[in-house]
Amino acid sequence: MSTNNRTAAMKSNIRLFGSVKVMVICAMLIAISIIGKSLRIDAGTVIRISFENLPIIMAGVFFGPYIGAAVGLCADLIGCMVTSQAPLPFITVGVVAVGFMAGFVYQNLPKAKLLTRVACSAGIAHLIGNVIIKTAALYFAFPGMRPTLIFRPVNYIIIAAIESTLIYLLLSNKAFAEQIRKLCSK
Repeated sequence: MSTNNRTAAMKSNIRLFGSVKVMVICAMLIAISIIGKSLRIDAGTVIRISFENLPIIMAGVFFGPYIGAAVGLCADLIGCMVTSQAPLPFITVGVVAVGFMAGFVYQNLPKAKLLTRVACSAGIAHLIGNVIIKTAALYFAFPGMRPTLIFRPVNYIIIAAIESTLIYLLLSNKAFAEQIRKLCSK
């Protein structure tokens, strides 16, 4: 992507912050993420299956990296309050990275096929946000968890595949994709 195209995309993404429709959709995505955080499935202490990142990745893919990051930030902080957990700054940075990277990767692969764009967006977002940043945060914050952290990459590969499929199916629907395009072009 050329410098002029990046500048235009950045201005377009920032302009979306002022759209009431986009803010309402982002509020719904935040609420869905909080519900996903609350309704997780813990398979022992090793594997945690939740789709709390799906709406964050959707925000990044649909509206760009800055809105994806903002949705991730709000979802994590509000989710911590709802579940009575203290927010951990490095975990929050990981969640913000998930939203930002999903949008950044999606925007920087404009010529790739839709499935490739979505799969790379979700995969890289999980790799950087969850596998690298959040795993490092958990490693240092909770030394007792260290032996179980090795399973996180496998967990997030599976979750990224499922989330990529769901987002791809949404964006493959012409009516849905047209509505997202209309929201982003106003």
